[in-house]
Amino acid sequence: MVDQSDSERHASKMAKKKAARDKIMATKTDQKGLIIIHTGKGKGKSSAAFGMIFRCIAHDMKSAVVQFIKGGMDCGERDLITAKFADLCEFYTMGEGFTWETQNKERDIEMARAAWEKAKELIRNPENKMVLLDEINIALRYDYIDVNDVVTFLSTEKPPLTHVVLTGRNAKDELIEIADLVTEMELVKHPFRSGIKAQIGVEY
Repeated sequence: MVDQSDSERHASKMAKKKAARDKIMATKTDQKGLIIIHTGKGKGKSSAAFGMIFRCIAHDMKSAVVQFIKGGMDCGERDLITAKFADLCEFYTMGEGFTWETQNKERDIEMARAAWEKAKELIRNPENKMVLLDEINIALRYDYIDVNDVVTFLSTEKPPLTHVVLTGRNAKDELIEIADLVTEMELVKHPFRSGIKAQIGVEY
């Protein structure tokens, strides 16, 4: 049983915390399109980004996805969105697989640049409240796309209320500099190191 004095102290402490938080929140705004980066060696970069896309769908907000690399792979998110939510989320798979699978640098560059052109078109459309550029950081890492072009476009042409999410390892410093939210996924353990391949429902 909780002592009455303990309950009163707890209530007083929480009231002070709430007052302090309310004061901070009064200075904030929820009216800004964010540049969001998910990077790092850990799993979950695309998974977290698709979570935000599904939030948009749940709120009847139009969104779009451009996949820069994973075109050669099955993708549960793509299957669900194209089958059930195509009216709310445009989905473009522009890549043909990871570079070590395609083994064709010129084709990889061509596809990455086409994906970037499609991404710019989708971002320019103010009806899209969020645009996910899945694995664009991989294309930037290999210089298939000019990072300065991406930075300039996001800084000057992105509509002010549009969120853009960029995923993939090794995010460029130039992108991190202009981003509003950057999360680095840290690898602690991964089943691949124990001999377990990617599994349906976990990785794709």
